[in-house]
Amino acid sequence: MSKFSPAETNPIPTRLVAIRRGRLEVAGQDVTMTVILALVAIALIVIANPLTKNVFFTGNNLTNLMRQMTTTGLLSLGMLFVILTGGIDLSVGSVVAFSAIFAAGCSVRWGLPIWASFMLGIATGAGWGLISGSLVAWFKLAPFVVTLAMMTTIRGLTYVYSEIAVSTRTVPSFTALGSAVVSGIPISTMIMVVFFALGAVFLNRTPLGRSTIAIGGNRDTVRLAGISVEKGITTAYVISGICSGVGGVLLASRLGNIQPSLGNAFELDAIAACVIGGANLAGGKGTVKGTVMGVLILAVMNNLLSLRNVESYWQSVLKGVIIIAVVLLHSRSQKRQ
Repeated sequence: MSKFSPAETNPIPTRLVAIRRGRLEVAGQDVTMTVILALVAIALIVIANPLTKNVFFTGNNLTNLMRQMTTTGLLSLGMLFVILTGGIDLSVGSVVAFSAIFAAGCSVRWGLPIWASFMLGIATGAGWGLISGSLVAWFKLAPFVVTLAMMTTIRGLTYVYSEIAVSTRTVPSFTALGSAVVSGIPISTMIMVVFFALGAVFLNRTPLGRSTIAIGGNRDTVRLAGISVEKGITTAYVISGICSGVGGVLLASRLGNIQPSLGNAFELDAIAACVIGGANLAGGKGTVKGTVMGVLILAVMNNLLSLRNVESYWQSVLKGVIIIAVVLLHSRSQKRQ
């Protein structure tokens, strides 16, 4: 009989509890969404007033709200996958701009069919995600540095492709998808919901999805289990790129006039939605359901602030404060446990 105790011989850290239903459970990482949602709800009650309510609950405003949250929702879903691995993707806003203006250019300048233009726009997003993921996973570079460099590179290439706005007004079919509404619900929002459903199934029902969550919790344990960490990380960034590409194409279809500066600071909204939804920026913790809640909360908050004519820079200040507050809650919860 070995003279060592199981704790001494077990190479798996004792902090790791289990991987169950696609969720990595790690001691000291329980953060109650109830507290976060309560704080945000109080803020919304303070912001809202009778005049705001009379405008907020109109059909036009609710439809616009759903349209506006589509791009943020898709970016947040992709960002969630990256955050789960312990990384970050600062390039999502630039990918949105490149995919949008590239898809528009394919239709306006090259005369390609709409479906082909959309697919090429999405493919560019996946390609940028593959490059970022490969640099992080296989070359062991810091995610922050890689995606920061990709953010500036992709933004520069967007201006190289077109220094001026690309208008799709001459191709009415290009804007059909972004403006189409069924029973008061934009089709673009339906597409976002489908992506969230697929993301939940992927994380909870597939081995690769479960390993994506596990990578952020403890990479050594994942390697001991025979799972490719590099494959999981690369997949996460590709998914983020695809979501950004879809978001860019849908946004281009809705706007009809695509500026190369499109997507500035979109990464802030995506990160804020994930953090509000309970994702841990250190990795290993986060759910699609929580991210959906974060997107909804952020969208409603932005809409209410806009209805009250609050300047955009004050909205950015509020988002930054919310991120810091939620991260502090995460940190205090970890220390207590």
